[in-house]
Amino acid sequence: MSDDQKKQLEQQLWNIANTLRGKMNADEFRDYILGFIFYKYLAEKMEIYANSILKQDRISYRDIKENTKQGKEYIDAIREEALEKLGYFLKPSELFSEVAKRGNGKDTTQATSAETPKNSFILEDLQKILINIQLSTMGTESEEDFDNLFEDMDLNSTKLGKSPDARNEIIAKVLSHLNKIDFQLEDLQAHNHTSHRDVLGDAYEYLIGQFASGAGKKAGEFYTPQQVSIVLAKLVTTGKSKLKTVYDPTCGSGSLLLRVAKEVTEVSNFYGQELNRTTYNLCRMNMILHGVHYLKFDIKQEDTLEHPQHINMQFEAIVANPPFSAQWSASPLFTTDDRFSQYGKLAPSSKADYAFVQHMIHHLADNGTMAIVLPHGALFRGGAEQHIRKYLIEDKNYLDAVIGLPANIFYGTSIPTCILVFKKCRENPDDILFIDASQHFEKVKTQNMLRNEDIEKIISTYRNRTEEAKYSAIVTKQNIASQDYNLNIPRYVDTFEAEDDIDINAIALDLHELEQQMHKTDKVIEDFCNQLGIKSPF
Repeated sequence: MSDDQKKQLEQQLWNIANTLRGKMNADEFRDYILGFIFYKYLAEKMEIYANSILKQDRISYRDIKENTKQGKEYIDAIREEALEKLGYFLKPSELFSEVAKRGNGKDTTQATSAETPKNSFILEDLQKILINIQLSTMGTESEEDFDNLFEDMDLNSTKLGKSPDARNEIIAKVLSHLNKIDFQLEDLQAHNHTSHRDVLGDAYEYLIGQFASGAGKKAGEFYTPQQVSIVLAKLVTTGKSKLKTVYDPTCGSGSLLLRVAKEVTEVSNFYGQELNRTTYNLCRMNMILHGVHYLKFDIKQEDTLEHPQHINMQFEAIVANPPFSAQWSASPLFTTDDRFSQYGKLAPSSKADYAFVQHMIHHLADNGTMAIVLPHGALFRGGAEQHIRKYLIEDKNYLDAVIGLPANIFYGTSIPTCILVFKKCRENPDDILFIDASQHFEKVKTQNMLRNEDIEKIISTYRNRTEEAKYSAIVTKQNIASQDYNLNIPRYVDTFEAEDDIDINAIALDLHELEQQMHKTDKVIEDFCNQLGIKSPF
């Protein structure tokens, strides 16, 4: 698929999404449209896989008569294979295209039962199918990955329409439009190229980004702007072509985890934790849509700081864009928690930024790299945070780089942010790299964006540890200690621009000439007043 075809797919999906725009706000209709796209994807994968099994029998999956003895034997055999390979199962009558045709009032070759009339009311069928996808996984290894995956798609919600018929009409319309789009999964699977396989996943990511840009402050709950994701991903994959594990403790929709995978040839396993239930569902869908097998990802839903789910695990790459200066309990019980106990102090309850740092360092493998986005205040605030910074720099020597980003690049907040990079085994143990990229961006409408050249400059500076006037500096630990472990970037990267010299004599001459011109003008006005016989203002 060419770039033009990819853009066309993205635009088609966004146009379909806008079918629901007038019905509800952005974060609500997002859940429906992304859910329907995911259902279509699952159905097409199911059909392709079933047809590959049935090829030797010279029949297609749609041709199976579900209510015959032979049909049931086929379905039972395919169900067993599909649950092991795909992790879920759909009957021929439950395929997306079949439901879309019924919703459009068209006859189909397969009804749900012999008694079921073929009509255009599909809401009940559709709700049952979405539940059946989940139920098909019960007792299997994929059960947790599909558990309540469609719970945010309430097809009986009055937000879709006041009456069942009104709701059915809008859903049937959306399904009909989606059914006309060819995801080309069969062709992509045949080519078996990552760049091809990710076309639909990238389109899905595009939609998530579009929703995030219109969702205000809520966007930060589930989406990191793509440019920032690229920076984080490139930082933690420096010097590596394969990763055994990647972890995001505040994974949102999973875009950061998936971005890391694009920077290497292989990621063996993905791990993440997310507090928001809706976003957690979105992340699991995003993983599957990007072709990540259900056995290769482990996404948990819980509060990462209060109830960590990947205890005693260590990861080769860790990325995170946690909620800025969030509140947490900072309970005294955490003083005996292995994540925090060695520091002697907990992050303040009003600002959990360093609690996330401590949590991530606890899970960082000795050969790993972690990169976290934080508000600028985390660089210089005093108290417990200063104590933690000192321990990380002086006692552990884990801090590898401090990178300042432009203001207003995150949805929902205009505050300037930074990236801290940590490594347990640093190649340059005597100094820390500071990069000030805050002035390198492009303004797009009301948002600032990192351009490709801005990203490349950050990454090449980090990887080569180059110093550049007004952009980057290598700072000794002794220097940082002399600054009381204040990491405020302007202390180390001098961006001061001297004002041009002012010629006082030239300015005085200009003022004198201006005064002469004003005097001449006053004289002209006075002459006019005399000619008109009116009083002069002078």
